[in-house]
Amino acid sequence: MSVFSERKIDCHNHIFDPLRFPFQPNVYHPQGAEIASADTFYQVLDTYGVSHALIVGPNSAYGENDNRALLDGIARSNGRCKGMAVVGMDTSLSQLQELAEQGIAGVTFNIAFYGVEHFANCDALLDNIAQLDMVAQFQTEGAQLLALEDTFRHSGAKLLIDHCGRPVLDEGTKAHGFQTVLNMANTGRAWIKVSGFDKFSQQALPFNDVTPWVQEIKQAFGENKLIWGSDWPFLKARQRLDYGTLLALAEQQFPDPQLRHKYFWQNAAELLGFE
Repeated sequence: MSVFSERKIDCHNHIFDPLRFPFQPNVYHPQGAEIASADTFYQVLDTYGVSHALIVGPNSAYGENDNRALLDGIARSNGRCKGMAVVGMDTSLSQLQELAEQGIAGVTFNIAFYGVEHFANCDALLDNIAQLDMVAQFQTEGAQLLALEDTFRHSGAKLLIDHCGRPVLDEGTKAHGFQTVLNMANTGRAWIKVSGFDKFSQQALPFNDVTPWVQEIKQAFGENKLIWGSDWPFLKARQRLDYGTLLALAEQQFPDPQLRHKYFWQNAAELLGFE
């Protein structure tokens, strides 16, 4: 079976629709090919045989607590999409419950964007996420996770790590930051997106320099905790990226069709509740 016809869930993508949902001031405003409406995204999914998606609320364009474009995209997907919302640290249990009823599967903690200090007092939010059986998705880079490891580890929430933990390749696979990412697998409730290579690779596609890090992730997390995401529409990409070439890359990284079925579909379906 072709990688383009295999069942897939895209677990990392964004909606940027300034015509329907104007951008907030004082944040990065996507432009040109970065503009990405929900309708355009659905067409991309159809083209590449992607049945479902987890839309991630972006910090660029909309910032905290502006989930209008995200919620609209979910509402018009007829059950095809769920979302990760961007919320403030003081978000209450009832507010999270309201978001969950609108298709929000969890909350994104973009530590790489806001910095560690922004999330220094996130314990109450993580407790609410755990109570609702939602997902705490976090994006760190380099050694940032060291400061918050215990917070996430002891939260009780299901965890989803973005973009391989965005390691610094010059530091090697034994770097404390990357080892901390790998150690999250020991919680038994952490999944990781093998994705986002353009954010930390030092090479052009097919990003051959990330191979040792991908192999370490596979070994640490096991085949049932690996998840795929495109990162469409490739905000601030260093080079031209294409949905199709990223799928072809995934086929190279996961040549076993049974493992690829878990990576593309089964693991995310179980985590997020897609049937």
